[in-house]
Amino acid sequence: MNRYIACALLAGCTITATAAAKTMSEVLAASAPADWRTLDPANLVYMETTAGQVIMELAPQFAPKHVDNIRALIRENYFDGLSINRVQDNFVVQWGDPDAKKPIRTAQRKIADPEFTRPSQGLAFTVLPDPDTYAPQVGFVDGFPAARDPATSTAWLTHCYASVGVGRDNAADSGSGVELYVVIGHAPRQLDRNITTVGRVVQGVELLSALPRGDDAMGFYAKAEKRVAITSVRVAADLPESQRVVLEALRTDTPAFTALIEARRNRTDAWYKVPAGHIDLCSVPLPVRKKKV
Repeated sequence: MNRYIACALLAGCTITATAAAKTMSEVLAASAPADWRTLDPANLVYMETTAGQVIMELAPQFAPKHVDNIRALIRENYFDGLSINRVQDNFVVQWGDPDAKKPIRTAQRKIADPEFTRPSQGLAFTVLPDPDTYAPQVGFVDGFPAARDPATSTAWLTHCYASVGVGRDNAADSGSGVELYVVIGHAPRQLDRNITTVGRVVQGVELLSALPRGDDAMGFYAKAEKRVAITSVRVAADLPESQRVVLEALRTDTPAFTALIEARRNRTDAWYKVPAGHIDLCSVPLPVRKKKV
Protein backbone atom coordinates (compact mmCIF):
# COMPACT_ATOMS: atom_id res chain seq x y z
CA MET A 1 0.00 0.00 0.00
CA ASN A 2 1.18 3.54 -0.77
CA ARG A 3 2.76 4.83 2.46
CA TYR A 4 0.87 8.13 2.26
CA ILE A 5 -2.50 6.41 1.93
CA ALA A 6 -1.59 3.88 4.64
CA CYS A 7 -0.64 6.72 6.94
CA ALA A 8 -3.91 8.53 6.23
CA LEU A 9 -5.79 5.48 7.52
CA LEU A 10 -3.92 5.35 10.82
CA ALA A 11 -4.72 7.62 13.75
CA GLY A 12 -1.80 9.78 14.78
CA CYS A 13 0.39 8.79 11.86
CA THR A 14 2.86 11.39 10.64
CA ILE A 15 5.05 11.15 7.56
CA THR A 16 8.43 12.82 7.96
CA ALA A 17 10.79 14.00 5.28
CA THR A 18 13.48 11.61 4.13
CA ALA A 19 16.97 12.20 2.86
CA ALA A 20 15.70 11.61 -0.66
CA ALA A 21 12.98 14.25 -0.39
CA LYS A 22 12.82 16.66 -3.30
CA THR A 23 11.62 20.18 -3.81
CA MET A 24 8.60 20.85 -5.98
CA SER A 25 10.86 22.20 -8.74
CA GLU A 26 12.89 19.00 -8.68
CA VAL A 27 9.75 16.85 -8.80
CA LEU A 28 8.45 18.72 -11.84
CA ALA A 29 11.85 18.64 -13.55
CA ALA A 30 11.96 14.87 -13.10
CA SER A 31 8.41 14.28 -14.32
CA ALA A 32 7.85 12.27 -17.49
CA PRO A 33 5.47 13.14 -20.35
CA ALA A 34 3.13 10.39 -19.11
CA ASP A 35 2.77 12.28 -15.81
CA TRP A 36 0.89 15.03 -17.64
CA ARG A 37 -2.55 15.08 -19.29
CA THR A 38 -3.61 17.34 -22.14
CA LEU A 39 -6.67 19.34 -21.16
CA ASP A 40 -9.73 18.40 -23.20
CA PRO A 41 -10.81 21.35 -25.39
CA ALA A 42 -14.44 20.30 -24.89
CA ASN A 43 -14.01 21.18 -21.21
CA LEU A 44 -11.96 24.35 -21.67
CA VAL A 45 -13.57 27.79 -21.65
CA TYR A 46 -11.86 30.97 -22.85
CA MET A 47 -13.25 34.17 -21.32
CA GLU A 48 -11.97 37.34 -22.94
CA THR A 49 -12.29 40.45 -20.77
CA THR A 50 -10.89 43.96 -20.83
CA ALA A 51 -8.50 42.75 -18.13
CA GLY A 52 -7.21 39.86 -20.27
CA GLN A 53 -7.92 36.20 -21.05
CA VAL A 54 -9.08 33.73 -18.38
CA ILE A 55 -9.10 29.99 -19.16
CA MET A 56 -11.27 27.62 -17.13
CA GLU A 57 -11.47 23.83 -17.07
CA LEU A 58 -14.95 22.42 -16.51
CA ALA A 59 -15.63 19.28 -14.44
CA PRO A 60 -18.55 17.38 -16.02
CA GLN A 61 -17.75 14.34 -13.87
CA PHE A 62 -19.07 16.30 -10.87
CA ALA A 63 -21.80 18.55 -12.29
CA PRO A 64 -22.73 17.26 -15.77
CA LYS A 65 -26.10 19.05 -16.02
CA HIS A 66 -24.66 22.41 -15.07
CA VAL A 67 -21.63 21.97 -17.31
CA ASP A 68 -23.89 21.11 -20.26
CA ASN A 69 -25.97 24.20 -19.53
CA ILE A 70 -22.91 26.42 -19.29
CA ARG A 71 -21.76 25.13 -22.68
CA ALA A 72 -25.24 25.87 -24.06
CA LEU A 73 -25.12 29.42 -22.66
CA ILE A 74 -21.70 29.96 -24.20
CA ARG A 75 -22.78 28.61 -27.58
CA GLU A 76 -25.72 31.01 -27.76
CA ASN A 77 -23.27 33.83 -26.90
CA TYR A 78 -25.11 34.57 -23.67
CA PHE A 79 -22.04 35.93 -21.85
CA ASP A 80 -20.80 38.13 -24.70
CA GLY A 81 -21.24 41.76 -23.74
CA LEU A 82 -21.97 41.02 -20.06
CA SER A 83 -19.61 41.98 -17.25
CA ILE A 84 -17.81 41.15 -14.04
CA ASN A 85 -20.07 42.79 -11.49
CA ARG A 86 -18.63 41.75 -8.14
CA VAL A 87 -15.11 41.62 -6.72
CA GLN A 88 -15.22 40.94 -2.99
CA ASP A 89 -11.89 41.09 -1.20
CA ASN A 90 -10.58 37.72 0.01
CA PHE A 91 -13.65 35.97 -1.43
CA VAL A 92 -14.90 35.86 -5.04
CA VAL A 93 -15.13 37.50 -8.46
CA GLN A 94 -18.59 37.09 -10.00
CA TRP A 95 -20.00 37.77 -13.45
CA GLY A 96 -23.25 37.61 -15.38
CA ASP A 97 -26.10 39.89 -16.40
CA PRO A 98 -26.32 42.69 -13.79
CA ASP A 99 -29.90 43.49 -14.82
CA ALA A 100 -31.08 39.88 -15.32
CA LYS A 101 -32.77 40.93 -18.57
CA LYS A 102 -30.75 39.17 -21.26
CA PRO A 103 -32.88 36.48 -22.93
CA ILE A 104 -31.90 32.82 -22.85
CA ARG A 105 -32.62 31.03 -26.10
CA THR A 106 -31.46 27.41 -25.87
CA ALA A 107 -30.12 26.94 -22.34
CA GLN A 108 -32.06 26.44 -19.12
CA ARG A 109 -32.61 29.16 -16.52
CA LYS A 110 -33.27 26.59 -13.80
CA ILE A 111 -31.84 23.11 -13.15
CA ALA A 112 -33.79 20.93 -10.72
CA ASP A 113 -30.76 18.93 -9.53
CA PRO A 114 -28.29 21.26 -7.77
CA GLU A 115 -25.46 18.68 -8.12
CA PHE A 116 -23.85 19.70 -4.83
CA THR A 117 -22.50 16.14 -4.47
CA ARG A 118 -22.26 12.96 -6.54
CA PRO A 119 -21.75 9.25 -5.76
CA SER A 120 -18.10 8.55 -4.95
CA GLN A 121 -18.10 5.19 -6.72
CA GLY A 122 -16.11 5.16 -9.91
CA LEU A 123 -13.89 8.13 -9.07
CA ALA A 124 -10.12 7.68 -9.06
CA PHE A 125 -9.51 9.50 -5.77
CA THR A 126 -5.97 10.36 -4.68
CA VAL A 127 -6.21 10.75 -0.90
CA LEU A 128 -4.33 13.54 0.85
CA PRO A 129 -2.60 12.01 3.90
CA ASP A 130 -3.65 14.74 6.32
CA PRO A 131 -6.87 15.39 8.25
CA ASP A 132 -9.34 17.99 7.04
CA THR A 133 -11.69 20.23 8.98
CA TYR A 134 -14.58 20.03 6.52
CA ALA A 135 -14.66 16.44 5.26
CA PRO A 136 -13.75 12.89 6.36
CA GLN A 137 -11.34 12.59 3.42
CA VAL A 138 -9.93 15.03 0.91
CA GLY A 139 -7.76 14.61 -2.14
CA PHE A 140 -7.79 14.97 -5.89
CA VAL A 141 -9.89 13.69 -8.79
CA ASP A 142 -8.72 14.32 -12.35
CA GLY A 143 -6.76 17.38 -11.25
CA PHE A 144 -9.52 18.92 -9.13
CA PRO A 145 -9.41 19.30 -5.33
CA ALA A 146 -12.22 17.18 -3.93
CA ALA A 147 -13.66 15.62 -0.79
CA ARG A 148 -15.61 12.47 0.00
CA ASP A 149 -17.53 10.84 2.80
CA PRO A 150 -17.18 7.04 2.93
CA ALA A 151 -20.18 6.83 5.28
CA THR A 152 -22.54 8.24 2.65
CA SER A 153 -20.53 7.23 -0.46
CA THR A 154 -20.63 10.82 -1.74
CA ALA A 155 -17.98 13.10 -3.19
CA TRP A 156 -17.84 16.77 -4.11
CA LEU A 157 -15.53 19.46 -5.44
CA THR A 158 -14.12 21.83 -2.85
CA HIS A 159 -13.82 25.60 -2.76
CA CYS A 160 -10.11 26.29 -3.18
CA TYR A 161 -8.43 29.31 -4.76
CA ALA A 162 -9.38 29.49 -8.47
CA SER A 163 -12.41 27.19 -8.11
CA VAL A 164 -15.36 28.08 -10.36
CA GLY A 165 -18.90 27.91 -9.00
CA VAL A 166 -22.48 28.68 -9.97
CA GLY A 167 -24.17 31.63 -8.30
CA ARG A 168 -27.63 31.02 -6.83
CA ASP A 169 -30.34 32.52 -4.64
CA ASN A 170 -31.65 30.87 -1.45
CA ALA A 171 -33.35 28.00 -3.27
CA ALA A 172 -30.95 25.12 -3.88
CA ASP A 173 -32.14 24.73 -7.48
CA SER A 174 -31.91 28.43 -8.40
CA GLY A 175 -28.48 28.29 -10.04
CA SER A 176 -28.08 27.33 -13.69
CA GLY A 177 -24.78 28.92 -14.75
CA VAL A 178 -26.08 32.33 -15.84
CA GLU A 179 -23.99 33.71 -12.99
CA LEU A 180 -20.55 32.28 -12.29
CA TYR A 181 -17.88 33.09 -9.73
CA VAL A 182 -14.23 32.32 -9.05
CA VAL A 183 -12.65 32.07 -5.60
CA ILE A 184 -9.90 34.69 -5.27
CA GLY A 185 -9.27 34.56 -1.53
CA HIS A 186 -8.67 32.19 1.34
CA ALA A 187 -10.53 28.94 0.64
CA PRO A 188 -14.20 29.42 1.69
CA ARG A 189 -14.75 25.74 2.40
CA GLN A 190 -18.01 26.48 4.23
CA LEU A 191 -19.51 26.75 0.74
CA ASP A 192 -18.77 23.09 -0.01
CA ARG A 193 -21.96 21.08 -0.65
CA ASN A 194 -23.99 24.30 -0.51
CA ILE A 195 -23.38 25.48 -4.05
CA THR A 196 -22.54 23.88 -7.39
CA THR A 197 -18.83 23.80 -8.19
CA VAL A 198 -18.16 23.28 -11.88
CA GLY A 199 -14.41 23.63 -12.43
CA ARG A 200 -11.33 25.75 -11.87
CA VAL A 201 -9.34 28.50 -13.53
CA VAL A 202 -6.20 27.04 -15.10
CA GLN A 203 -4.78 30.25 -16.56
CA GLY A 204 -5.39 33.92 -15.76
CA VAL A 205 -6.71 33.76 -12.20
CA GLU A 206 -4.17 36.43 -11.25
CA LEU A 207 -6.01 38.84 -13.57
CA LEU A 208 -9.22 38.29 -11.63
CA SER A 209 -7.47 38.56 -8.26
CA ALA A 210 -5.96 41.92 -9.23
CA LEU A 211 -9.25 43.58 -10.19
CA PRO A 212 -10.36 46.63 -8.18
CA ARG A 213 -12.58 45.65 -5.27
CA GLY A 214 -16.25 46.51 -5.50
CA ASP A 215 -17.32 49.52 -3.49
CA ASP A 216 -20.85 48.39 -2.65
CA ALA A 217 -22.22 45.69 -0.34
CA MET A 218 -20.69 42.20 -0.88
CA GLY A 219 -18.16 43.64 -3.32
CA PHE A 220 -20.57 44.64 -6.09
CA TYR A 221 -19.67 47.69 -8.16
CA ALA A 222 -21.95 50.59 -7.27
CA LYS A 223 -21.62 52.19 -10.71
CA ALA A 224 -21.94 50.41 -14.06
CA GLU A 225 -18.85 52.10 -15.49
CA LYS A 226 -16.69 50.29 -12.92
CA ARG A 227 -17.72 46.84 -14.14
CA VAL A 228 -15.21 44.82 -16.15
CA ALA A 229 -16.53 44.07 -19.63
CA ILE A 230 -16.66 40.53 -21.00
CA THR A 231 -16.10 40.66 -24.75
CA SER A 232 -16.56 36.96 -25.49
CA VAL A 233 -16.72 33.49 -23.94
CA ARG A 234 -16.02 30.40 -26.06
CA VAL A 235 -15.59 26.64 -25.64
CA ALA A 236 -12.10 25.80 -26.90
CA ALA A 237 -13.41 22.86 -28.95
CA ASP A 238 -15.55 25.27 -30.99
CA LEU A 239 -12.52 27.24 -32.15
CA PRO A 240 -10.05 26.35 -34.92
CA GLU A 241 -6.99 24.55 -33.56
CA SER A 242 -4.85 27.54 -34.51
CA GLN A 243 -6.78 29.66 -31.97
CA ARG A 244 -6.56 27.22 -29.08
CA VAL A 245 -4.13 27.35 -26.17
CA VAL A 246 -2.92 23.78 -25.68
CA LEU A 247 -2.45 23.20 -21.97
CA GLU A 248 -1.48 20.18 -19.92
CA ALA A 249 -1.87 19.52 -16.22
CA LEU A 250 0.14 17.30 -13.92
CA ARG A 251 -1.92 14.15 -13.40
CA THR A 252 -3.01 13.69 -9.80
CA ASP A 253 -3.04 9.88 -9.95
CA THR A 254 0.70 9.39 -10.44
CA PRO A 255 3.78 8.81 -8.25
CA ALA A 256 5.03 12.20 -9.48
CA PHE A 257 2.04 13.94 -7.91
CA THR A 258 2.46 11.92 -4.69
CA ALA A 259 6.04 13.18 -4.60
CA LEU A 260 4.82 16.73 -5.18
CA ILE A 261 2.46 16.43 -2.20
CA GLU A 262 5.33 15.27 0.00
CA ALA A 263 7.53 18.08 -1.30
CA ARG A 264 4.94 20.59 -0.10
CA ARG A 265 4.18 18.83 3.19
CA ASN A 266 7.84 18.72 4.20
CA ARG A 267 9.61 21.60 2.51
CA THR A 268 13.31 20.90 1.91
CA ASP A 269 14.05 24.29 0.34
CA ALA A 270 17.08 25.90 1.99
CA TRP A 271 14.90 28.66 3.50
CA TYR A 272 12.77 26.23 5.58
CA LYS A 273 14.17 25.19 8.95
CA VAL A 274 11.17 23.27 10.36
CA PRO A 275 9.17 21.08 7.95
CA ALA A 276 5.45 21.33 8.69
CA GLY A 277 4.72 17.65 8.15
CA HIS A 278 1.18 18.52 7.06
CA ILE A 279 -0.62 20.43 4.33
CA ASP A 280 -4.22 21.42 3.74
CA LEU A 281 -6.03 20.50 0.55
CA CYS A 282 -6.15 23.99 -0.92
CA SER A 283 -2.42 24.55 -0.41
CA VAL A 284 -1.34 21.73 -2.75
CA PRO A 285 -0.30 23.25 -6.11
CA LEU A 286 -1.96 21.84 -9.24
CA PRO A 287 0.56 22.60 -12.00
CA VAL A 288 -0.64 23.55 -15.48
CA ARG A 289 1.65 24.49 -18.35
CA LYS A 290 1.55 25.12 -22.06
CA LYS A 291 2.16 21.91 -23.94
CA LYS A 292 5.21 21.76 -26.13
CA VAL A 293 4.23 20.93 -29.70
